[in-house]
Amino acid sequence: MKKQLILLILIGMTTISVKAQSNSPLFSENVGDYKVYLLSEGQQKGNTGILIGATPEMIAEQIPEGTFPNASNAFLIQTPDKNILVDTGFGRLLFDNLESIGLDAKQIDVVLITHMHGDHIGGLLKDGQIAFPNADLYIAQPEHDYWVNQNNAGAINVINAYKKQLNLFEPNELENIITPLLPGITPVAAYGHTPGHTVFLVESNEDKLLIWGDLTHAMAIQMPYPQVAVTYDVNPEEAVQSREVILKYVAENKIPIAGMHIAYPAVGEIKKICGKGYEFIPR
Repeated sequence: MKKQLILLILIGMTTISVKAQSNSPLFSENVGDYKVYLLSEGQQKGNTGILIGATPEMIAEQIPEGTFPNASNAFLIQTPDKNILVDTGFGRLLFDNLESIGLDAKQIDVVLITHMHGDHIGGLLKDGQIAFPNADLYIAQPEHDYWVNQNNAGAINVINAYKKQLNLFEPNELENIITPLLPGITPVAAYGHTPGHTVFLVESNEDKLLIWGDLTHAMAIQMPYPQVAVTYDVNPEEAVQSREVILKYVAENKIPIAGMHIAYPAVGEIKKICGKGYEFIPR
């Protein structure tokens, strides 16, 4: 399973440049009284080999060169009293990126995990030890249970290491967002990519931002054609359903989004295209 997880992350991605500099944050977005920082580990190119359900016509229309922009991102939410990480990437540049904002790992109060693929939990351990000794770790119950039942060594190592800091929760359904996990941060089920894949709605004053994790991997084609899945999806059909529902929701409600595999700046707005899918408008 460890080998399978590594392949799941790396197939179809070629790193072409690392834009995340250790001396300055790349991009930040104000959400009311909160500030959200992009923590990028690199800008990449994905290839069409990861796509499920993309016809030759779709590919010729949207990505005729055969590759598309991709990235590996985590995000930091700074509230007036907490530093909250959403995912930790591979951990390659995470600590440099935090330092560029003036933080070290001991100052992180909370880590929220969208799902437990290695490029999202890789920074939780550093040299085999807990990287965030003062942070509460939050993982959706179905996500936790899936990886434990799969006997996945990487996930289990994290779970065991953070046993005293671990909090399991049940995400809200999109049509019934009523139970925040933390003030201004509500988890929402977006299952399919993994069985417990969770997105996080950030709200402060009247501003909102949806950090949608791995809802997409290939924006160039999954925006105009949300029905296209990827080989990384545990349940491609359910992943498509989650994507279509959430795209409709954020477009209709004009909620900006941020994603872990969206190219820099990884934050923007979603607009419905008349008669055809959606368009992403980056900040």
